[in-house]
This record gives sequence, structure tokens and C-alpha cells, in this order.
Amino acid sequence: MVYLFLPLVNSCVEWYKRFMKELFTKPDGTPKRGLIMGVTNKRSLAWGITKLLHEQGAELALSYFPNEAVEKRIRPLAEDAGINNLIPCDVGDDDSIAAMANTLKEQWGNIDFVLHAIAFADHDALHKPFVETSREQFLSSLDISAYSLVATTQALAPLMVNGGSILTLTYLGATQVVPNYNVMGVAKAALEASVRYLAADLGTQNIRVNALSAGPVKTLAASGIGDFSSMLNYHKQTVPLKRLTSQDDVAGAGAYLLSDLSQGVSGTVHFVDGGAHVLGPTPVAAE
Repeated sequence: MVYLFLPLVNSCVEWYKRFMKELFTKPDGTPKRGLIMGVTNKRSLAWGITKLLHEQGAELALSYFPNEAVEKRIRPLAEDAGINNLIPCDVGDDDSIAAMANTLKEQWGNIDFVLHAIAFADHDALHKPFVETSREQFLSSLDISAYSLVATTQALAPLMVNGGSILTLTYLGATQVVPNYNVMGVAKAALEASVRYLAADLGTQNIRVNALSAGPVKTLAASGIGDFSSMLNYHKQTVPLKRLTSQDDVAGAGAYLLSDLSQGVSGTVHFVDGGAHVLGPTPVAAE
């Protein structure tokens, strides 16, 4: 009896694949084009989104920090996925951002979406009380983690001549105190505020700006957070869905926010954390 439904199931799967590809196809039949910023390795959230967008027919460019070690990690990933457009960019340097935008303009003329997945905090600042954060640590974290979204938007919005979507990645530590997140939580709060103001500024150009707030996932960036394994265990035990957030969870939500499925959504933080954001603050053990 089950075999009678297999053709129907296969037909639904094929329809879904065609439907998703149409989301990243322009009316003239050409693929939508977008820039991915912040892929570090195959476990990064940005790479999960990149893979899904590529599978659904989008034409992609990847930017990377101009460092030989970083390029050696990124280039094989991109080539294996058939992505050949890699552009060096230091988001702490306005000239580097401008050069990246000029490269995209020369290659493509215009773009349809941007994924901003860049953050930085000094390792020492994540392993001491926030009150001990130095001025240099504070400024560098906010510059790379928050202002970089503003700077790249300034450079890339003019290329979004037909409107489009800009998406950044954030975390619950922007609004709640998360142990060992410290200055990065403050930077993410600034990032989320920037999303709201950018969305207000760019709405008349039909450019949407949103943030995706994922639950804790084992990534290179997360490895710098002290006692991260305890954070994962607590998350799994307490969130409503009683499981960890996966790279695929984030990829699906990212594809939604970068596609026309979310064409009425802007200035929001979209949570993909198993429901963690609806809970009260993390309990503090009594001394």
C-alpha cells in the first residue's frame, strides 16, 4: 500500500526543489546574485546558508579576510561547491570594503542579497568580567561586529537597484546576560539596533534588513566562548524543543529571509533557537 504513494511523494519532492529554485531566479530566468560574508569553515552557520542558497540556484560570491590561512580554508570549500567568486575584504578598512563593492559592480553590475556573518571579540575579553573590558577591546568588538554591517550596507546598497535583502547573524546575548559572552553581547545589541535603523532608512528602496538569532552551535566563533560545552548542555535540557540548533535549521531560516518569501519582513530579529528566547533568564547558582 505504501508503494502506491511513492510516486506522489517523489512528485512533491521534485515540485519543492523547483519551487525553491524559483525563489532565487529572476523574472528573466537568470539566477539571483548575492554576497556571503563571514564563512570560516564547513561548520560555520554562514556556510550552511551558503550551501543551501547554492543548491537552490543562487549565484554567489564569498568575501574573506585577506589572510593566507583564511583563504586556504575557504577556497577549497568554495571550489567544491562550484563557487569561484572569492573576494578579499577587511571590514575594518573602508577602502577594502569599497574595493569589494567595485569588484562586484564590475563583475555583476548589481546584487540581490547580502549575508553578513562577521563578528570579533578579543579572546581575553570573553574570559574576564565585562566590567574589566578595555577601551580597545570594546571599540574593536563593536567596530567589526556591528559597524561593519553599516559600512558594508553603505557600499552595497547602491548595487541593489531592484531592492533586495540584507541579513546578519546575532545571538540571545544581545538582550540577556549570557555567561562568558560579555563584550560580544554588547556588540550584538548594537548590531540589532543597527538592523532596525538600517531597515527604516532603506525601506523606500525596497531593501529589507533583518537579523537571524541562532541558538548555540559548535562553530569556530563559538570555540572562543568560555565553558561553551556547558552552554550547549543547558540549552538542550531547557529549551522547549529539547534539542540543539543545527546548521540546517539556520540555513533554512536564512534562505527564507534572503528570498522573496519574506518580502514583507524587515527590521526584525528572527529566532532559530528551539524557543530559548521565550524563557526567563539563565539561573545563577547560589554560592
